[in-house]
Amino acid sequence: MSAAKKVVVITGASQGIGAELVKGFRERGHRVVATARSIKPSDDADILAVAGDIADPATARRVISEAVEKFGRVDTLVNNAGVFIAKPFTSYTDEDYAAITGINLTGFFHITQLAIAEMEKQRSGHVVSITTSLVDHAINGVPSVLASLTKGGLNAATKSLAIEYAKTGIRANAVSPGIIMSPMHPPETHAGLSALHPVGHMGEMRDVVDAVLYLDSAPFVTGEILHVDGGQSAGH
Repeated sequence: MSAAKKVVVITGASQGIGAELVKGFRERGHRVVATARSIKPSDDADILAVAGDIADPATARRVISEAVEKFGRVDTLVNNAGVFIAKPFTSYTDEDYAAITGINLTGFFHITQLAIAEMEKQRSGHVVSITTSLVDHAINGVPSVLASLTKGGLNAATKSLAIEYAKTGIRANAVSPGIIMSPMHPPETHAGLSALHPVGHMGEMRDVVDAVLYLDSAPFVTGEILHVDGGQSAGH
C-alpha cells in the first residue's frame, strides 16, 4: 500500500489537538479513523468517525473492527485521548482516579493491543501516544500526580513496546507536550501559562501535530519521547 493510502486511527479526535491531527493526516492524503465520545459523521469519504468512550473496551473493539472493515488495515494509531484534573493529591476522589485511569491507561491499553494485532499481520505499523512534559518536569502550583502516574506510564510503555516489536516493523513513540493553546485553556489563563515555559509562550496545536507527523514519517525512530514543551523538560 502506498504511503498516501495509510490508515491512521486517532483517539480523542473530536476537538482540540485531536481534530487538528485529523486535518494534518488528511493533508498528507492518509485515511483517518476518528473516535471520541462526541465525534460527528464526516462528509469526507476518507474519514470514518466512530463515536464511543475510549475507556470502554467495547469502543476499542468497534473502532479497530470498523477500521479494518472499511479501509482494510491499520497503519498508525495515535493515542491522543486524555484527561487532566489538577488537584492537590489528597483532594483526588475515587471518581477522579477512575476517570483519569480509565481514559489515560485503560483506553490506551485496549485500543493499542488491538491495533498492534492488526499491524502484526502486515509486519509494519506505528503507535504514537500523547503524554505530558509534567512527567519529567513537575511545576510548583500545577498539581499533577495522576497525570504523571498515567502519562508517565505511557512513556514507559512506549519504550517497552518499541523494544518488544523492534524486529517486526512496528514502531512506538510518544510526544510529550508542554501547555498547548487549545480549547482546554481559556484566553484569560494564557499569560500565566505562557510564563511556565522557558521560551515565554505556550505551544500551538500545530506544534504537536507536526511532531506526530515527523515521528510517523521517521522509520529509524522508535522508543522516542519527543518533548514539544518550550524547553520545560530542559529546566529553568
